[in-house]
Amino acid sequence: MTIALLPDERVDDLLAENLKIIQSDEVFSFSMDAVLLARFCSVPIKGRILDLCTGNGVVPLLLSTRTKARIEGLEIQERLHGMASRSVGMNKLEEQIHISQGDLRNYHEVAGYGQYDLVTVNPPYMAAHTSVPNENEHYAIARHEIHCTLEDVIASCSRQSRTGGKVAMVHRPSRLTDILILMRKYRLEPKRIRFVHPRAGSEANMVLIESVRDSKPEVRLLPPLLVYNEQGEYCREIMEIYYGRSKELKDR
Repeated sequence: MTIALLPDERVDDLLAENLKIIQSDEVFSFSMDAVLLARFCSVPIKGRILDLCTGNGVVPLLLSTRTKARIEGLEIQERLHGMASRSVGMNKLEEQIHISQGDLRNYHEVAGYGQYDLVTVNPPYMAAHTSVPNENEHYAIARHEIHCTLEDVIASCSRQSRTGGKVAMVHRPSRLTDILILMRKYRLEPKRIRFVHPRAGSEANMVLIESVRDSKPEVRLLPPLLVYNEQGEYCREIMEIYYGRSKELKDR
């Protein structure tokens, strides 16, 4: 199947998965946070998965290596929706993955309530009240809460997940208090939390959180995940998911 590329687009390898993904310097490309999210979340063997703020579709593509469940991605930006859809076609995954364009704030009106066994999301990190720098529209929307606030995201996750369904998010540790308060507000009980540190002795710069809809309170704080070792090379866990055969982060 021949996939047409725009002049600024390129095709990149996606980890060691024999997958390809369309990317462009003109829009926000995927980074480590999306990869860690796709490897951290608890994936159902079957059922339905929804990835909100899917961007160029990296999380659905990676999740397809872990499950045969139906995977859907939702992206508000037309350009990124097109890139994600073409990447799905390029990898011949149309029977498993479908990418929709839409707004997560009203997506329940299309998809219905409580339809998904797992909802994943890598949302904009910068709060709505922070100033938006002078950058292109695609980068601004990906980084700042322009089209959705943190509360909008968590409310949507709750609406889309079934009772007992899981919601997995990657975000910045500085927003952790807000995240936990909002998850409780919307009946998502945090169950697993893992902080990601650039290296030993440094502050965490990412946090991975998984919650369960309508579950009893009980949270596990998992061992920290270190990205680099003392030699400045990727630590073993990162090497395994980027270049090895590991398709998930183990709860060590």
